Amino acid sequence: MSRWVQAGAIDNRFEGDRVSRALEEAEIPYMIKSFLDTAYDGLYVLQKGWGRVMVPEEFYNQAERIVTEVKMFFQKEGKDEIE
Repeated sequence: MSRWVQAGAIDNRFEGDRVSRALEEAEIPYMIKSFLDTAYDGLYVLQKGWGRVMVPEEFYNQAERIVTEVKMFFQKEGKDEIE
């Protein structure tokens, strides 16, 4: 059984949905751990981000690249909306 490692952090639920879809298309097993906790009203989201992407160690490089690409797309998309 493989060891699971963190392939990246997610800033919000929408980014998490896009990352999930991209990893599924690449046939990479993944798990998204959310830090959103209703008991603490999202306190940890400010410190750690919305969540993190966990993948088996052998998929780390490919998954990290996908997460980075999705995050870059979100940043570009946000800049386009401001302009």
